Amino acid sequence: MAETEAESKKVIKLVPEYLLKKRKAYQAIKATQAKLALLEKRKVSKGKPLKFKRLEDFLKASHRRHRDDTRIERSQHRPPAPLPPAKSKLAFAVRIREIKGVSPKVMKVVQMLRLRKIFSGAFVKINKTSMAMMKVVEPYVAWGFPNLKSVRELILKRGQTRIGRRRVPLTDNNFIEQHMGKYGIICLEDLIHEIYAVGKGFRAANNFLLPFRLSVARHAAKDKAGLLKDLGNPGFRNTGINAIIRQQN
Repeated sequence: MAETEAESKKVIKLVPEYLLKKRKAYQAIKATQAKLALLEKRKVSKGKPLKFKRLEDFLKASHRRHRDDTRIERSQHRPPAPLPPAKSKLAFAVRIREIKGVSPKVMKVVQMLRLRKIFSGAFVKINKTSMAMMKVVEPYVAWGFPNLKSVRELILKRGQTRIGRRRVPLTDNNFIEQHMGKYGIICLEDLIHEIYAVGKGFRAANNFLLPFRLSVARHAAKDKAGLLKDLGNPGFRNTGINAIIRQQN
């Protein structure tokens, strides 16, 4: 009998009024976003408007393709670049230039490096093949040798993998062990070490990681000339790639 009286005396905590207002405002915003998304979907279903290209755009793309083909053909007659020291097995490549209208050969290498979007980056194992690929995309990609601090910061802050069609951040060691345990990688630190040391499971670990989406300040994105000046020229940057990683991570 005493227990029932105690339960009846319990006071039900009410939700504060400011939280109710916040929830109501949030629900209104989500409803508006859903409505706009539906309207946009209907517009797309009716058919996108035709986009006309100016003659200057075709000429510019043709000139860029011709320039790429000529550059690649000339590079094939030159002696190959010497491989870096044995200790430099890992490189990080980031695309810092637009690739509209480039040669199909350049586009293919960009896709192989998984740098489809500007300001995206990926790790690359250094060998003769990858050095030749870097020569092909030299005017559009900056690359160099990252240190352990850069590798760790990139993976901890921007490391993601794909489940179905979703990008999932790497925050659960159990999830990493489930997918990479057969390669001896059971936690995030193991993944960082495998990438930096370019171990036997490097290829699987690198494919497990999605390309890194690096950030650019809003004012820098508007001021393209200033941004390109800050990032510097594309091509081989040696250890200078660490400065780009710090700037965009």
